[in-house]
Amino acid sequence: MANSNFVDYVKLFLASGDGGNGSMHLHREKYVPKGGPDGGDGGRGGHIILHGNNQFWTLIHLKYKKHIKAENGEAGSGALRTGKNGKDIILDVPLGTVAKDAETGETLFEITENGEERIIVKGGRGGLGNANFKSATNQTPRYAQPGEEHIEGWFILELKILADVGLVGFPNAGKSTLLSAVSAARPKVADYAFTTLEPSVGIVSYRDDKSFVMADIPGIIEGASEGKGLGHRFLRHIERNSVLLFLVAADAKDIAAEYKILLNELKKFNPELLDKDRILAISKSDMLDEELIKEIKPHLPRKVPYIFISSVTGENIPQLKDMLWKALNKPEERRIILPSQSE
Repeated sequence: MANSNFVDYVKLFLASGDGGNGSMHLHREKYVPKGGPDGGDGGRGGHIILHGNNQFWTLIHLKYKKHIKAENGEAGSGALRTGKNGKDIILDVPLGTVAKDAETGETLFEITENGEERIIVKGGRGGLGNANFKSATNQTPRYAQPGEEHIEGWFILELKILADVGLVGFPNAGKSTLLSAVSAARPKVADYAFTTLEPSVGIVSYRDDKSFVMADIPGIIEGASEGKGLGHRFLRHIERNSVLLFLVAADAKDIAAEYKILLNELKKFNPELLDKDRILAISKSDMLDEELIKEIKPHLPRKVPYIFISSVTGENIPQLKDMLWKALNKPEERRIILPSQSE
């Protein structure tokens, strides 16, 4: 993971700019002995802004920028001239980025749309010049307001991948092989557990030039919600998926039991994940003949749509795409929430 280009967590020290001081200035001009106050306002300090960019898939470009400071606003001057605003710093982030306060853990906001901009640290307001304080009883105020101080602190940016379909399964269940079979993504594929150490995303082509996004999440093991295996580091990526595609290998000892374990880990991590539509795919089914498939079917979980597939031979891959597309395009009012138990 040390050399990985995928970074989904960064901690940054961010500081906005100070507001510029207001000007204490009295108008002086030939033949105008008492021109009165004409001090201008100070400029606003620079904001630090997060900008959603759909061309970014990782936070690696921010990994080594630990301290970021925006420009200060300039002070106002005579003739009611307002000081220049400090330059804002705009940080491009991938869609699905969550901003949090590092000290309190509070979620500030989420960036989910391309071009969306949210201020994470506001710049200080510019101070008012003495012209603002002129009144009937105070014709020549000889004071001005100082600029507002900047805001600074530690902030966390977490990436939750935005995908339509999330692949959920134990290590070596065939998730990466399926993703490479249905999309142009080329995740690492090998015959050992935990081959996938970081999420991969692929665009799956469908009929009539339609498409949807599928994400391959590193394998889950029993106890992942408590930190075992790769722990819950990558479980948060599943929260963004509309449909969860559970993959269980055909050579598993008990397909229903493995599905139940996966479901239980998601429930422990976030019970709301069980509200998502689910489909069960039995992978590596090219190892099975028709008789074995008939024997397995009665023992599969009830009330969960299932399909036998093979990413190597392409068996039932078009039918799987049909099932996923249908689940993704259900009308919201007709979408059925499946029971939380693995029936």
